[in-house]
Amino acid sequence: MVCDVLARERLLRPDAIESVVSRIQRSGDRVEEVILDMGLVGETDLLKALATHYKVYFVSSEKLSKADTARAVIDMIPQRFAEKLGVCPLMFDAKTHALSVVTADPEDVEALREAQLASGARDVKAIFARPAAVRALIAKSYLGDIHAFALLDRQAHAQMHMRVYGGHDIAFDDGPPAPPPPPPRVETKREPPPLPTVSRAPVPTPPAPAEKEPATVAAAERARGQKVSDASFVELLHVLVSLLESTRADLRGHSAEVARLVRRLGEKLGLESASTAMLVVSAFIHDLGKMGQFHLTTLNCSEYDGHKAAAQKAWELPSRLLEPVRLPADAIQIASRMYERYDGKGFPDGLGGKDIPLGARILAICDTYADLTANPRNPFRKTLTPQEACVAIAKHKDTIFDPNLVDVFRNTVLGEELTARLLANRSMALLVDADPEETTVLELRMIEQGFIVKTARSPENAMKILAEGETDLVVSEIDLGSGDGLALLAEARKQAWGKDLAWVVYTRRHERSIAQKAFELGVLDYVTKPASADLLVAKLKALLDQRASASPRNTRGVSGSLREMGLPDMVQVLFHGRKSGKLQIRAPKGSGEIHFAEGAVVDAQWGDARGEAAFYAMLKLTDGDFALDPSFKPTGRVINQSAEALLLEGMRRMDEGLP
Repeated sequence: MVCDVLARERLLRPDAIESVVSRIQRSGDRVEEVILDMGLVGETDLLKALATHYKVYFVSSEKLSKADTARAVIDMIPQRFAEKLGVCPLMFDAKTHALSVVTADPEDVEALREAQLASGARDVKAIFARPAAVRALIAKSYLGDIHAFALLDRQAHAQMHMRVYGGHDIAFDDGPPAPPPPPPRVETKREPPPLPTVSRAPVPTPPAPAEKEPATVAAAERARGQKVSDASFVELLHVLVSLLESTRADLRGHSAEVARLVRRLGEKLGLESASTAMLVVSAFIHDLGKMGQFHLTTLNCSEYDGHKAAAQKAWELPSRLLEPVRLPADAIQIASRMYERYDGKGFPDGLGGKDIPLGARILAICDTYADLTANPRNPFRKTLTPQEACVAIAKHKDTIFDPNLVDVFRNTVLGEELTARLLANRSMALLVDADPEETTVLELRMIEQGFIVKTARSPENAMKILAEGETDLVVSEIDLGSGDGLALLAEARKQAWGKDLAWVVYTRRHERSIAQKAFELGVLDYVTKPASADLLVAKLKALLDQRASASPRNTRGVSGSLREMGLPDMVQVLFHGRKSGKLQIRAPKGSGEIHFAEGAVVDAQWGDARGEAAFYAMLKLTDGDFALDPSFKPTGRVINQSAEALLLEGMRRMDEGLP
């Protein structure tokens, strides 16, 4: 329909529709977003044409990014309900009890009716916006994500007004808005709905642009920006720093993990690629010159005087060591300001709150998290689980760490971690090699591709890790210094946990007899060095995927707390992942289970209740534990509703206080 409307308005050439459809089939994105991403139609023209078709108002991404909706209006529709329906409250007229919501589907009468029921409003009016803008507004309004519109703002910087179909401008300005414009001169059967009258918070005037710098300075800065964004430069830092850390067990791979975390958080916040690149660079350089007795994280320096004294002497070392490299000032500043505290009690400058560079606030959280989850010499004297580490960091919100960033980081890390576990798409790999230089690049590539990687330098150390029973894949050298890789493999095959363990040999030995013996012991592949790390990782993933499809019994169960992820979100993950199994729930008020078959909810039990009633009862739970058994196979189907329909009905029941 969208393509037809745009073609009728002569905004989209008929010969371009085929490429749009092809792109949609590949990406699965909404047609509006595909057309905008391909640059076939401008945002304003697209919104105007579709709003005319829908006979509603529309609002640009740029204007939505400046909207300041009252918290009471936002709270009229619960967050999860807004996310499920794809609507976000924008304005409320107390006189008429009419709520205006932003939506990408103004013709979805059922969704608007559900929004009316959820909000208690007498009437709900739809304002049309592109799908990505609706999602960004929800993130900004409910999660406080100040960077939610960053990407869209850049794409639509020319859109300066909120428009209605017909081309009239309405702006979010100080004081009450102007009365609605007269009906546009278009052939329609009904008039456009009047905008409700509401008071808007003043929109800050953007600062005047800085004076343009001299051409020589600008050229130098551009050159430096290219240096930071260059993949080979970042990769060089990646490898060199990892080699420096390889001699210390408590720091091995630390900077690479911090770089991965800051990249994820930067992408979550919608930072520009150049800003994210500088974050990554700062992560790689933040510990240079600090290889002393203590690992100097922001948390450690706040808890221990010895750590603080050491950091006060060493905070400038990265910038001094790399001064000849001429890294951008922003990257150096991030690493140099990581010890500032949100309450202003840090060093070197005693900055506080938002005066601390954003990158430094991000680095402080990510560095601390990586230390808590991987370094047994951290303040807790043991490695913490992701959940425990996030709790430990959250205790220092508003004092050491930025509270908003802590919340975003927690949601990002725990949400992705638990989602990956539920979908069983992260594998634990053990690299066994006496030479750290041989495995450093491979380890980095595997981490980038989602593997959880452990390393062992001897057969004895490898056996200890393997005996824990958590390893999915072993990549081992033959020559292990004091031991032999094939002997390690033979010993592992004698154990219950190693009988079917996926094993790949990665060695400098080319002898055919050794390769034959390895295959007799059941290795999946025999790869000789040197080999492309990217190609090897791709092969490893393919081998594990083949084994998973052939032997689903190898998948392990997943357990955790409902505080990590609510049951509605968990059902969505399993639904979209088309997972089968039994989700067992244990809560203070009782226990129950939900059965899945290829993502569909087919049965549920809670106490004496069964079917949909049991599902709705469990959906209300916020405290308790869960355990997913992927080996369980449902024998019948009691529930015939789709998972999405069940969730919508469940949300409605909770909002209305129904059982």
